[in-house]
Amino acid sequence: MQSGPASAGPANRRLIADLVAANRILAHYGVLDGYGHVSVRHNRDPNRYLLSRSLAPALVTARDILEYDLESAPVNAKAHSLYLERFIHGEIYKVRPDVQAVVHNHSPSVIPFGVTTVPFRPLYHMSAFIGEGAPVFEIRDVGGMTDMLIRTPQLGRALAQTLGERAAALMRGHGAVVVGASLPAVVGRSIYLEMNAKLQAQALALDPKITYVTPEEARLADPGDYPRAWDLWKRQIKVK
Repeated sequence: MQSGPASAGPANRRLIADLVAANRILAHYGVLDGYGHVSVRHNRDPNRYLLSRSLAPALVTARDILEYDLESAPVNAKAHSLYLERFIHGEIYKVRPDVQAVVHNHSPSVIPFGVTTVPFRPLYHMSAFIGEGAPVFEIRDVGGMTDMLIRTPQLGRALAQTLGERAAALMRGHGAVVVGASLPAVVGRSIYLEMNAKLQAQALALDPKITYVTPEEARLADPGDYPRAWDLWKRQIKVK
């Protein structure tokens, strides 16, 4: 008797290795700590994605990667515990066919911009993907008083709607969600989102009148998949 959705088949080994690396890189840079998670769309089926079992990102190995459908039901959970907020991933993949990878993080420098009236905007070229800014998801508008976790498809769907076509959305009092066309892209965006938040806070302390990256500059400054940095980041965590 089948206990879950059918598998799309074995995922590409390199894709799984890169997913493991993404978890460890973001932990290395402090974007993820014991919490947060990274997923990637399955290379064999766009209606499936890959995500670790519930585990601290720095501890993720290839054996921990599970396959999910877009309802965020595991193909075979093998009695493992699952991330409670996996619905973030499934609901974004449903409405964003351009997205191939998703990060949910509690990036510390980003959080203040989700609880104040200061708009989060790109300050330098490496964070140009932010474009005209990052919207803030207010969970109270959808779920009322909650523990602020995305525990249901309804909440995941609302977060995906707030994200819209942008590269990132802030989650009030919680963290952020970042999307990209590949694992290297979403890892780079997550690292530079944190860096932009630090720099913007520093600049605001010096002078509230900041010259931000314009939308046109942001469009021209897209770094893509951060190929040079991706090789460095993998070397730093000793992955070839």
